Amino acid sequence: MLLGLLFLFSSTASAASAVLGVDLGTEYIKAALVKPGIPLEIVLTKDSRRKETSAIAFKPSKSGALPEGSFPERFYGADAIALQARFPGDVYPNLKHLLGVSSDSDAVKTYNGRYPALEVRGTEGRKTVSFKSSIFSAEEEKSFSVEEVLAMVLKNVRENAKALAGTGYDVQDVVFTVPPFYNVAERRALEVSAKLAGLKVLSVVSDGVAVGINYATGRVFPTVNGKEAGKPEINLVFDMGAGSASATVLQFQGRSVKDVGKRNKTVQEVNVLGASWDRTLGGDALNSLIVDDIINTFLELPAAKSVSITAEKINTHGRTAAKLFKEAERIRQVLSANQATQASFEALFEDIDLKYKLDRTKFEQLTSEVSARVDVPIKKALEAAGLTIEDIDSVIVHGGATRTPFVQARLEAVAGKDKIRANVNSDEAAVFGAAFKAAGLSPSFRVKEIRDSDTQGYNHGIEYKHNLKTRDQKIFTPSTKLGATKDLPFNMMGEFEFTVYQSIPDAKGKEVKEPTLLFKSLNLTSTVTKLIDTDGCDRDSFNNYVQVRLSPVTGTPEVTSAWVTCEATDDSKGGIVDGVKNLFGMGGKKDQEALKEDDTSSESAPASASKSSSSSKSSKSSKSSSAVAAEASDDGKPKKKTVRSAITYDVKQLGYEKHARKDFKKMQDRLAAFDASDKARRVREEVLNSLEAFTYRARDYFDDDDFVAVSTEATRTELENRLNAASDWVYSDGPNADEKTLRAKLKELEDIVNPILRRRRQSWKRPGAVTDLEETIGGMKEVVELVNNQIAERATYSSKSAEAASKSSASPSPSPSVDPLDELEEEDLESAPSASATPEIEEVPEIYTEEDRTKIEDVTDKAKKWLEETRAKQDKLQGHEEPVLTVEELKYQKKQLDDVVMEMMMKKMKHFKPPKPKATTKPKAKKASKVKKSKTEKPTETPVAPKEGEAETEQPDAQSQADHQREEIENDGPNMESHGGRGPTEQELKEALEKAGVKWDPEKYKNYVGKENHDEL
Repeated sequence: MLLGLLFLFSSTASAASAVLGVDLGTEYIKAALVKPGIPLEIVLTKDSRRKETSAIAFKPSKSGALPEGSFPERFYGADAIALQARFPGDVYPNLKHLLGVSSDSDAVKTYNGRYPALEVRGTEGRKTVSFKSSIFSAEEEKSFSVEEVLAMVLKNVRENAKALAGTGYDVQDVVFTVPPFYNVAERRALEVSAKLAGLKVLSVVSDGVAVGINYATGRVFPTVNGKEAGKPEINLVFDMGAGSASATVLQFQGRSVKDVGKRNKTVQEVNVLGASWDRTLGGDALNSLIVDDIINTFLELPAAKSVSITAEKINTHGRTAAKLFKEAERIRQVLSANQATQASFEALFEDIDLKYKLDRTKFEQLTSEVSARVDVPIKKALEAAGLTIEDIDSVIVHGGATRTPFVQARLEAVAGKDKIRANVNSDEAAVFGAAFKAAGLSPSFRVKEIRDSDTQGYNHGIEYKHNLKTRDQKIFTPSTKLGATKDLPFNMMGEFEFTVYQSIPDAKGKEVKEPTLLFKSLNLTSTVTKLIDTDGCDRDSFNNYVQVRLSPVTGTPEVTSAWVTCEATDDSKGGIVDGVKNLFGMGGKKDQEALKEDDTSSESAPASASKSSSSSKSSKSSKSSSAVAAEASDDGKPKKKTVRSAITYDVKQLGYEKHARKDFKKMQDRLAAFDASDKARRVREEVLNSLEAFTYRARDYFDDDDFVAVSTEATRTELENRLNAASDWVYSDGPNADEKTLRAKLKELEDIVNPILRRRRQSWKRPGAVTDLEETIGGMKEVVELVNNQIAERATYSSKSAEAASKSSASPSPSPSVDPLDELEEEDLESAPSASATPEIEEVPEIYTEEDRTKIEDVTDKAKKWLEETRAKQDKLQGHEEPVLTVEELKYQKKQLDDVVMEMMMKKMKHFKPPKPKATTKPKAKKASKVKKSKTEKPTETPVAPKEGEAETEQPDAQSQADHQREEIENDGPNMESHGGRGPTEQELKEALEKAGVKWDPEKYKNYVGKENHDEL
């Protein structure tokens, strides 16, 4: 499926940004990135895996509990799980089901049963849970909330996404997938974790809807409101992962909607018709059954019976439980593709070994009760949607546990084999759907328009007291779409309050009301008093309204506005325009009603209006304002108006309460301290690795003859001793040393080795640098000769020019005479050669002066003298002594000479003249009656006619070309117009430089070579 074709990235003025979709699973967490140039890309882990195990580990210190201000090393994903067998009390996996729950919930009991080494307890002052870590010595640092730990995992995902996005991109906006059973507390806790991780939640979408969005990205569905209404497609998404199972009935359809202007466009819609779930039906439940069977098999061993081992002892032993659950996961996955498997446990418990075997038949017997639960979410979802399985077009399966053979068999039994579809990626469809939705919500991208309508799965209501009675009112149902609003009416004159609750079924299916919001009005009494006193409102007409909405972002209830209304007498009078209309019998604005179908009108209606108003009320089209006033006062009641005024209020979160600012800041600071500690640790380890590598690399220098030649025996002995001492120190004290100490140790060794390496490098490169400088000095003779020749040529030209000017002034002027050839045309006279014409002297410009020649000679002599003197000093030095003839100084001296050569060459180029073009003879039109031929006249040359389609052009003047060349040099680049749309070709420039005695260097003079013009396609 070419998802890349769905994206048309629009340019924005904002900073470059990327969006993220995150599939928050129980066992694994997956992320997909969208950025310009990357339509949908899975965020890989640091070890290049497409999904990260949802776990984090704190590695204990060998020295014991950490002092205050110190932080442990953190490991994520598979690296964290690898430490679980050694440190089961410091690895925190499967955090999803602990978000927003209380310490006495069933989720916490299940979690404690699987991870007995972890200490889960209630958070002080809150109705949530935290982990207690024994890594820290300070008591106040031992407690970590689940939100903090999950934020660490999310921040690691964000860092991986930023690495994929590249420099210049930030990753902040995110869309999360959550199970449809996530309640208000769980959604709020997830939002807190995201905020701690530096993420901004654009939306929270249920797993089934995310899969549906991914399903819709590559499809077009029938339009339901077109000229020929199509039938929508209805599918059921069955998602079974590690922790839970859910079924969502989705309706897919196209809809024609208004676009910009008068055009219409068709959008795709994904609507939730019904959803249901089983919170504990997943891969973990199947793994627990295998673990129980392994323990029962172990207890039957004679060795286990002899020491009175019980199942409780094994289940509460952290390391043993970690081994069992890890192996049970592997066994279940193997049985999905094989008929049997086995596992070996060395010293499983109390140094007793176990060999365990399990085949698929026995596994299905163990899971017989669980398999029957697969049908329940599907049937309840269909019931909520008011449909049957026959109304479903297909069943889309998602989640790793759906690969289990008995799960597939149950799905086929319920829906039929022909309706089971595997047309989406069962592992990544949800995360791709979330990323697509994130791109659609971001202003930085333009994507195929898919509108989804999600639900939140629970009943919501309000409770308040009125007239000493508790009132209960339902406001939202499980099928209410996110973003829906409801105006709640109240008949209150003074301050009031109400509680918003969420109905959640307990383990027995009984609805339990969990408060979520507390609303309190703040100024209702004063507002009512003001309306009575100022606006004259009737006391019996007051009504209050509070608008409540299911947040389109998180799906949690929120109060958006509150106001009070009342009725008052309308004492307003008509304006000046209405008064003028009344004066002329035209009536006010309210009197000018539209003409109805049964009304009649005539041209004389305005003239007869006054008569009809006094005698008849049957003609509605001729009523005047006086008639309306009479009607309004028939019952003796004045006109009424409705007055509305907003009121202020306070809303407090209940259940999962909002964190106090100081508590939230404390969590942010601790996470920042963890990050700083990790960064410092990475830097320290890099320095330690550099020190260790240096101790090995430096020993190789002792076998290098060039290294030995530029060092003394004493220096090498000192270096060897220091290297040996450093190697011993690295393995003894190095792992515990701080960065500053490690850098000091490395610098001690570098201060000995680096000067020797510098002398060796000089000895390698010095001969070549000396040769380059000598060649440059030798080449300066050619430059001096070039300058001398040009100065001489200029002097000769000046002399000849003066002589020619003298002769021209002394020659007499020609006198008029009668010539028998007077009838010749003017062109022939101009073209006829003159015997007395003075030959033209080619101009030689003044390029160089005596100062230039002196400058070249001085620079050359200075460089030559410096080289001779410094080389003599260098020859007297030993190899281990610091050189005086350095490569850097040799390059500098050569550059001084090159700069002078370049300066002379630039002067030459400013006076560059291209070769003179050959003149083309033009055809001459002659008058036959007047022209006479001379005896010595040559036959007229016939010009070559231009080819068809070609325009005859004149060759540019040579002097004009020279002027253009000078302009190019002065402007530091070729003028394209001076060479027919290009600068001088490389060949032309090369020939000119060779004539000037300058060596051709394509790199040095490439800026003066013109390029041909090409028309843009």
